[in-house]
Amino acid sequence: MNYTPKTGLNVPAVTIVDADGKVIAEEQRKVFRHLVQNGRGADMIFGVGTTGEWNRLANVERQRVMEIQVDEVRRINLELAKANPQSVEAWVGVNGKTRQEILDNLDLAIRLGVDAAVIAPLAIEDLPEGDIVRFFQRDITDLLEAANSQLPIFLYDNADIAAAGQPPHIRTQIVKHLSRLPWVCGLKVSATRRVLGNYTKAALHYKQPGEFAIYVGNAMLIFNLYRPSHSLWDRFREGWRDYLLNDTPPVGVVSGPANCMPREWQKAWRVCWAGDEELTDVYQEICEGFEAICGFDENGQRVKKTIACVKYAMEIDGAIASSEVCAGTKALTADQRAIFKERYLALREQVKRSIDPLWQTKSERQNF
Repeated sequence: MNYTPKTGLNVPAVTIVDADGKVIAEEQRKVFRHLVQNGRGADMIFGVGTTGEWNRLANVERQRVMEIQVDEVRRINLELAKANPQSVEAWVGVNGKTRQEILDNLDLAIRLGVDAAVIAPLAIEDLPEGDIVRFFQRDITDLLEAANSQLPIFLYDNADIAAAGQPPHIRTQIVKHLSRLPWVCGLKVSATRRVLGNYTKAALHYKQPGEFAIYVGNAMLIFNLYRPSHSLWDRFREGWRDYLLNDTPPVGVVSGPANCMPREWQKAWRVCWAGDEELTDVYQEICEGFEAICGFDENGQRVKKTIACVKYAMEIDGAIASSEVCAGTKALTADQRAIFKERYLALREQVKRSIDPLWQTKSERQNF
């Protein structure tokens, strides 16, 4: 494999659907353009992921998103070529509930020429945990080899979409086995730093440093993960962190809220990676603020409705015209929409007061 995993901000794009769960093509194109922000937003766009409600979509609709994404990202990169030599990568989730859906979607990804594919092995309902390695070694390898494809594939580890009976995370031993395959190039994972470190250690048995990349799916983790040490306790904490990560820190962050705040999250990644503590604090407060306004009290419990809030925020900003969610995704009530709008507009005012205008997300007409 002649592939170096890309670093930076990976945005799992929302999917824009109508009331019947059908993808609205023109609105979906607007999403991808919004995420790029004229080169100031996403470094990688991850379509058909959990934030994109892949598990709520019919497989034909997943494939429609893939086709739209690849075409639109190519158009965007052509427009940005002179001003932004670093192109945006189009990653697609080839996720499915069955092995055959995975293979069908992967075949389409190969034919479309995506930059990378992402597979969540624990979400496949007809794939027992004990068969995961063989499925990758035989079925997926056969498909790639038949197409003479060098497509990089990333594993996707997210406890929220694990099929019934599956463990919440991919076992380290499975990651170790899969890292033997040259086309398995990394892992997108929502977990603690210890789990991240276990995966890194497993992959280093068969990969050189830099060949297997970890992307932080628990996005808020980056605000502490890269923070420099000062006191004796901080140095101990940093040493323990590096020990857990096997001196191989994650190279990117996957942020769902970056759909509505792509510039803010891009800069948040940059200041965290650079160890700029003053700005890290500023962006942490903003990003934590968005997380907080996505929760609502229902029947005495705190309920998170992040996908619905992200879509509605994009509608408020004029990035999309419809904030409909798929059947099965937690939707906002009318009262919650009013509450969220008030909170979100207040957060936008905070953004205007506290950060450089260059890193404030702009509407499409301001970007292109």
